[in-house]
Amino acid sequence: MTDLLGGSQAAALMAVLDLEERDPDVFVGQTPTTQLQRIFGGQVAGQALMAAGRTVPAERGVHSLHSYFLRPGDPHEEIRYAVDRIRDGRSFSTRRVIARQHRRGEDVAIFALTADFTAGEEPVAAHALPKPDVPDPETLPSLAEVAADHPDVSADALLISRAIEQRLLEDPFAPEPKTHPDTRTRVWMRVAGRLPDDPAVQAAALTFASDLTLLSAGLARLGGGWGGRYVGASLDHAVWFHAPVRADEWFLYETDSPAASAGRALCLGHVWALDGTHVATVAQEGLIRLREA
Repeated sequence: MTDLLGGSQAAALMAVLDLEERDPDVFVGQTPTTQLQRIFGGQVAGQALMAAGRTVPAERGVHSLHSYFLRPGDPHEEIRYAVDRIRDGRSFSTRRVIARQHRRGEDVAIFALTADFTAGEEPVAAHALPKPDVPDPETLPSLAEVAADHPDVSADALLISRAIEQRLLEDPFAPEPKTHPDTRTRVWMRVAGRLPDDPAVQAAALTFASDLTLLSAGLARLGGGWGGRYVGASLDHAVWFHAPVRADEWFLYETDSPAASAGRALCLGHVWALDGTHVATVAQEGLIRLREA
């Protein structure tokens, strides 16, 4: 497996995505050792998608997922993903997944996902957003390089994203406030190493990565970034897959927030492959609060 993955970060991510089937349609996922007090939401979403995909015919790939974060995940407890086979039709398969953990003697739900799968068909309409004209990833600084200038606020970001290589077009730890219509943020990402060719693994890895920077779009008009005055949490997460995805090759992730109110920010994302293919669209609403003094 190590030779196939070609890198410790990819191997670590595959260890997260490679679930154990404990009972029929019940899968167990583990969390890497971490100093964080809660599980990264992208991990739970990626694992839940993998669990759903394990119950679907191989020729049917995921085209969309919709999910809710119900409780913070405990990184010291295993997560059990129970899959409900909602429907298998002629063209589409639908699965519902509930992730559960033990808490103080109770078995509680921490995450809920519904995903739909299809083999696809000949399109009647075919169009996509063009990829923005930005510098190539190899010409840009890495997250670790930029984080070195912000040791007091960057530790959590480095821990959460250690399996995902990032190349930055701007400093995420000290961004300047943005004004409409130029409120978009862009970053290049890829899994560090080589993943299996399995489309289900690639889609789950992209789902994992898509939660890394999305909620930051809600702060774009404020500036300052995370680790200072603000704290946040994802409330829900949705991904639509438009074309085959390779999360272990460079993809451009553009995020923006069209609306924020009542402590919540709606954040949207678009994902393009290096060749310009628009491969996915992402949406999330998140909670943003002032850090308690």
